[in-house]
Amino acid sequence: MFKKLFTCCCLIMMFVITPLISQSVVATTESSLSGKARVLMDYGTGQIIDEYNSTQHLPIASVTKITTLLLAFEALDKGVLTLDEVLTASEYASSMGGSQVFIDANADYTVENLLHAIVISSANDASVVIAEAIGGSEEGFVNMMNEKVQSLGAKNTNYTNCTGLPSPTAYSCANDVALVMRELVKHPKYFEISKIWMEDFAHPSGRITEMANTNKLLRSYTACDAGKTGSTNEAGFCMSATAKKGDMRLIAVVLGADNSKDRFNTCISMFNNGFANYESKKLIDSNIILDNIPTISKAKNNAEFIASEDFFTLNKKGEQDNIVANYEYNNLTAPIQAGEVVGKIILTRDNIVIKEIDIISKNTVEAKSYKDVLDDVLNNWAI
Repeated sequence: MFKKLFTCCCLIMMFVITPLISQSVVATTESSLSGKARVLMDYGTGQIIDEYNSTQHLPIASVTKITTLLLAFEALDKGVLTLDEVLTASEYASSMGGSQVFIDANADYTVENLLHAIVISSANDASVVIAEAIGGSEEGFVNMMNEKVQSLGAKNTNYTNCTGLPSPTAYSCANDVALVMRELVKHPKYFEISKIWMEDFAHPSGRITEMANTNKLLRSYTACDAGKTGSTNEAGFCMSATAKKGDMRLIAVVLGADNSKDRFNTCISMFNNGFANYESKKLIDSNIILDNIPTISKAKNNAEFIASEDFFTLNKKGEQDNIVANYEYNNLTAPIQAGEVVGKIILTRDNIVIKEIDIISKNTVEAKSYKDVLDDVLNNWAI
């Protein structure tokens, strides 16, 4: 009788306790997500996988510098700046407070060293030197920053400086930060610098400032290969980070976390959720030479055609996305110039067009001369 009673009590306890255990697990999972706002974005498609208060206007502290860096790397691409170019620090730049590398006023620094200072140690003073070089003044550069993010579709952002130092009229949101980060990670040089853990910043006077990377995820989360932190009393602890596994790259943003540990743990939780439940595939690779191209009239040499951009798909694991790619070419006659549009890839889902991508020539296809045509005729006749 006692054994039966004991067994019955155990069963009752199991039914009572099991839901409590499940709730506890859920609570633990939820508690790993913190911050006033957050976003998890798939880089390839730009789709939002998860979000919370993603358009709420919030201060973002030094995460502002991802836009500063984006304009700097674009200036390098355009030849406005070069990595070995020497810039002279202004009195204003050297007076910046907060995180800095303590640059000397009127001293000369290379663009590359300044970029290292911004990426690794979030240096406000180095940011202003770069801003003044590109925009003529910090104010001019900030105008460029606001114009840039507007062009990316970031509608809930207003910058008032290039550093993220507190300003009552400056704000952004988690969604806009993800949009800017998605653009920044297109630049290989950013990744190269982002992976540096510690480095010395050398001043012309011989003085050395030691720099340590503020992105601790580089050590605690293997898939993470870049990111930008930020924190002020007004903004709390903020983070924009990216991680990659296989073909899938994710961007995580957390704003307004209570402490540094929470922002890192929240990013890790979002990354884990994304990688565990979704998969991204590169359906069109712009680095691969297309095959089965049509015959090109009067072509003297072989053509190499590529897609003008990549195309990714994003699905929950186990789900299929029935996208069909059809290749349509123009009537092609040599000569064809490198970069010339020669056709398009039409992507459809359920017979509905979802995307069109230009096909371009990677190389110049020369036209045969009269001599070339005559040689062809003679060679064919000889055969």
